[in-house]
Amino acid sequence: MQCPHFDAGRCHSCTLLATPYPTQVAEKEAHVRALLADDGVVWLPAVTGPESGFRNKAKMVVSGTVEEPVLGILGSAAGPFAGQGVDLTDCGLYPPALQAAFPALAGLVTRARLQPYDATSPSRGARRRESPRESAWRGELKHVLVTLSADGELMVRFVLRSQEPVSRLRKHLPWLLAELPQVAVVSVNVQPAHAAVLEGEQEIVLTERQALPMRLDGITLHLRPQSFFQTNTAVATALYAQARAWVDEVAPASLWDLYCGVGGFALHCAAPGRAVTGIEISAEAIASAATTRDELAHLPADAVVGARDAAWWADAVRDVSFAAGDATAFARDGGAPAPELVVVNPPRRGIGADLSRWLEESAATHVLYSSCNAVTLAEDLARMPSLRPRRARLLDMFPQTGHYEVLVLLERAATPA
Repeated sequence: MQCPHFDAGRCHSCTLLATPYPTQVAEKEAHVRALLADDGVVWLPAVTGPESGFRNKAKMVVSGTVEEPVLGILGSAAGPFAGQGVDLTDCGLYPPALQAAFPALAGLVTRARLQPYDATSPSRGARRRESPRESAWRGELKHVLVTLSADGELMVRFVLRSQEPVSRLRKHLPWLLAELPQVAVVSVNVQPAHAAVLEGEQEIVLTERQALPMRLDGITLHLRPQSFFQTNTAVATALYAQARAWVDEVAPASLWDLYCGVGGFALHCAAPGRAVTGIEISAEAIASAATTRDELAHLPADAVVGARDAAWWADAVRDVSFAAGDATAFARDGGAPAPELVVVNPPRRGIGADLSRWLEESAATHVLYSSCNAVTLAEDLARMPSLRPRRARLLDMFPQTGHYEVLVLLERAATPA
């Protein structure tokens, strides 16, 4: 992938851009195999997708002025573009449908008079204080977050310092929807803190629709504004398909999906006669997962989803439940008997000592671990010596960077290794 921003030194987010793609994948495989060194692991070939145009989500810092907003990043403090807004609307990681939306979004910034947030210039009065108040920094609009579905629909989120501009956004929303009829959901996220935090807790949805349908292998997951979703749709599809294949091979009668998000693993791994419970800290994500489950339970009689007919799906999701809560607390303190198989898909920090310890001591015979950080995965596995990795597969969710996803099937050994 060629990138003028990388060549000019404006952006180095794609740290491996100068490395041939096959070499990138080979080096990632070598890295994860070294971390999970175990002669008992069967490694499947790595899953790869397009080298460019694969991201379904853009996280754009807004800089510049009301009249000429810049959507992209701020130049690194150590480089020649320090503090400058770098326009990345033509970033090669974004598919054409995302790139095509940015001009209208910049136009809305101007029409609604959304002053870009300037974190570099506190007022004169604030400079006299050791801890400047947030009001010292100028501007309101911090980020524009855009997500693209496989069907070409968009969810747009404006991250603001306060609610002050919301009325102006509402006023000009009809113009945006006319310019971009593919926009399904528009929301405002309020993030008042002067800190390196992408979004805040408060979300205000401005459109009638509140969720973006994300179709994967026939199953339509519903993504609400504050819900997590994998950034590479093609590789995410392969991830869920591989998980389903391994789970069906184990054929557990009961399964927990911890950190279940919008239900991707839980719903792909559902089957008749299998009790599935999904746990996720985000109530919005749980609402989305429940919506998909209910849709699958009431498909038209002639519908076929993922090569399964409506009757099969009605039976498969009959015993699928979701609940909002902390994954570790649910497992450790919930009081329910351990299932035969546990799926974990934690953030980069991993599942941690408490959940690792619970899994090690539980009656679960298998764990399916999906990790975006093989270092913390290895740390967690070291705390679960009786759960040995048997199958593993690297999925290159993040080409041009050193990051990747790895899916590992763990099986209870007869005696701890």
